[in-house]
Amino acid sequence: MDIRNFLDSSYTSYHTTENATQMLAEAGFVKLNMGDNWQLERGGRYFVTRNGSSVVAFSVGDNNVFNVCVSHTDSPSFKVKGSKLIESDGVKRLNTEKYGGGLLYSYLDRQLKIAGRVLVETEMGLAQQLVVSDYNLVIPSLAIHHNITANDSLALNAQIDTLPLFTQEESKLYESLAEDKVVDADLYVVPSAPSFESGANDEFLCGARLDNLTSVYASLQAIINTEPQNIAVVACLDNEEIGSATRQGAPSFIHQVLDAISDALDMTRAETLYATENGMVLSVDNGHAVHPAHPEKSDPLYRCHLNGGVVIKHHVNYATDGLTSAIVKRMLNEAGVAHQDYYNRSDVRCGTTLGLATARELGMKACDIGIAQLAMHSACETCGVEDIAAMQKCLETFLSSDIRGTDNIELKL
Repeated sequence: MDIRNFLDSSYTSYHTTENATQMLAEAGFVKLNMGDNWQLERGGRYFVTRNGSSVVAFSVGDNNVFNVCVSHTDSPSFKVKGSKLIESDGVKRLNTEKYGGGLLYSYLDRQLKIAGRVLVETEMGLAQQLVVSDYNLVIPSLAIHHNITANDSLALNAQIDTLPLFTQEESKLYESLAEDKVVDADLYVVPSAPSFESGANDEFLCGARLDNLTSVYASLQAIINTEPQNIAVVACLDNEEIGSATRQGAPSFIHQVLDAISDALDMTRAETLYATENGMVLSVDNGHAVHPAHPEKSDPLYRCHLNGGVVIKHHVNYATDGLTSAIVKRMLNEAGVAHQDYYNRSDVRCGTTLGLATARELGMKACDIGIAQLAMHSACETCGVEDIAAMQKCLETFLSSDIRGTDNIELKL
């Protein structure tokens, strides 16, 4: 599966996880279940899922040191509120709410679909089914004749202006998605237009969900292609866009997986502490490129560019410090991977990632990295094609490296 197929078919975190597990299984990774008695082998490759929307894959090297990459499977969208429809002057609309901090106007007048999971009744109880509507939806904007100031300022109300048209006929939501009786569901309205390359030399990749599925894809490809010296772990978690405060989104899921690995390998408490203290986390989440039309929004000295290489992200909201930044720069220099430093403009709000929360939960040194992109949280984002390959090489190098130490660092690629 190439990056564009992955982006186009990973409508929600559930579909992302399904695609991820398919890629891992085809590469020989063995599925495990949390709570089972794991039997692990050196050189073995495994994965475990939670809630159908998060996946952690790991490959067991000879050294009891953890190399961990974290990214997130969710992206901003609209979450459907139940199955009731809103009657709106001859048309029924879906009742939705914002999921994450999407750039709302970018979803207007665009091809959309309903996607997610439904829980259906079976003889054994409840079964989960992934669904994608076989029909398109649209959220029509208000004509310029009725909103003459729209080109000067546009304020959208999420309860009024961003509800998709569903039907003029007698059609029910759940019945339009599944044949079985649906008890409840987690459904989202998502962009469905295919991703595409742009630029005179096809140097840009545009589409929905680049944040953060480019990181998920690079992480999965990296662990599939890696034969690690240490214990390589790739965690792709749900719900980062809404704070990660769920059992499938919280870094505690990674902690539980690392504990299970330690138990299965008969590691003592001291050996487990050594594995985390000497290990490292890379929080892989996209960053902002300098916008050609608005360079004033970027730091005056540190400006990241599309196709400029891996971005090392610095801010008090990020886990990066001088030590972890130096480790990553040394690693990338030796691997021949271009990199660039990102610092947020001091008077502009900075977002958060999984970095600090994961570092706190695991007690591990950590660095926030990503690729540079434009139009973050839009229904159509833009990044550099070369940067995706650079990130994959970065993660392959990291997962295959033996990085140890706390103050003085030993690095073996």
